[in-house]
Amino acid sequence: MSEAITIARPYAQAAFEEAQKLSDLKGWAEALLSLAEAVGHPEVRAVVTSPRVTKAQLESLMEGLLGGQVTPQQHNFVRVLVDNQRLLILPEIAVIFEALRAEAEKTVNVVVDSAFELSAAQQAKIVSSLKARMGREIKLVCKINKELLGGVVIRAGDKVIDGSARTRLGEMANALA
Repeated sequence: MSEAITIARPYAQAAFEEAQKLSDLKGWAEALLSLAEAVGHPEVRAVVTSPRVTKAQLESLMEGLLGGQVTPQQHNFVRVLVDNQRLLILPEIAVIFEALRAEAEKTVNVVVDSAFELSAAQQAKIVSSLKARMGREIKLVCKINKELLGGVVIRAGDKVIDGSARTRLGEMANALA
């Protein structure tokens, strides 16, 4: 996995720089995500790894998966990936690209796991607290996790704030042991 990320980094950086030059970060992000999801399917993976499929056929397949809405720069990017046999690292390229995009746009994706559905007021409070703490715009995604019993677990990048009842009970059990 770490080898794939190392290989993917220069491709993601090149795609990001091109997208920035064209002021099309969103379009590139959508295209990369679409391609990354496609190569995750076993049927597409089998075609991509088949020695019988020519490079031209792979280029056509990838562009077809984008729905024919391919810019010349994206076409060149796909061609470079095909030529260097790097289509299978598209998921890693998409992840790195999204991280670069979030950094450039001064945003952070935050996932909140809670035992119950959060109200709009609770979500707004979490967003405002995190915005003040991190100094970035917050993109909040809420998920319900019945295993938490109560409280929330907030994940923002590599930061985790665990305020779940399950963790608190575990800490109390350790303190009493």
